[in-house]
Amino acid sequence: MENGGKEKNHWKTTVIVSSSLQNHEVAASLQSQHHRVRFSDSVETGSIIFSLSGIAFLIVNIQELILLGKETFLERAEKFISIHRNSFLLFLAPLQGPQEWSVMFGIQQRFLGSNVRVVPVNNTADIVKFMLTIAKATCKLHIDSIRDRILMAKSQIIEQSPVWKTLHKIYFDFVLK
Repeated sequence: MENGGKEKNHWKTTVIVSSSLQNHEVAASLQSQHHRVRFSDSVETGSIIFSLSGIAFLIVNIQELILLGKETFLERAEKFISIHRNSFLLFLAPLQGPQEWSVMFGIQQRFLGSNVRVVPVNNTADIVKFMLTIAKATCKLHIDSIRDRILMAKSQIIEQSPVWKTLHKIYFDFVLK
């Protein structure tokens, strides 16, 4: 499966990206990793959608949010969350100081109980890595593969574990008495 540390079967998927991110490093990074990036004017500004996984991300530059105010952002976020069942707000800030944490905490409290998760990220590499990890883990094909590997590991643990063998012996000794 591995070839000199590189994965042979690189996971590729189609990603719908807001046209507002056309010149953004995130779009360039996804394209350089050979994902099929489709730009759209009909999705929320700053959003990235992995349709096969049913996951949507909204990239928010926290410094711009602080300068422009929360009200406009909250309207955008509410619309985004109402459209996307599994959604993430990615708060981009190279450094998260008290002001950034306060803003993120306030927004997280505002959407408490909703289907959105608030995630702080420091740079483009963090954004791409996080999105691809979540999208791949929730993709139907990979969910089945992960489930199969977990079941195989579980059966191997049960068959080979000395603790399990001891518990099994104790159980049968108890039942046979």
